[in-house]
Amino acid sequence: MWKSILLVGSGGFIGSTLRYLIGMWIQKGNSFSFPWATFLINITGCFLIGVLTGFLQKNVQQHQLLWLLLATGFCGGFTTFSSFALENVYLIKNTLSYYAMLYTIASIVVGILLCRFGIWLIQ
Repeated sequence: MWKSILLVGSGGFIGSTLRYLIGMWIQKGNSFSFPWATFLINITGCFLIGVLTGFLQKNVQQHQLLWLLLATGFCGGFTTFSSFALENVYLIKNTLSYYAMLYTIASIVVGILLCRFGIWLIQ
């Protein structure tokens, strides 16, 4: 149990730190109207978790610790959007497209509304 927690935490630390550094590097000296740093990090994270899934899915039990470090930890710290994308891939793969669409729309709409509500609540 502790080994798993340490792997996820270590991967998360590295992923979060890298996200911060890449975001600072992309934004440095630029004033984009579009949030390029977040977009690029999110799509990169989606690609990485896809590659990890493709590679590690063949022997999930054998690579469980590697999955915890890289997918759950690193990708989770780098961007939770990658997990969101992977979950949608699994829903669609399991012919649950309706749930994938519901999950996507609800996550975006409810997420934005609750973010706005949180800001309103504190102001």
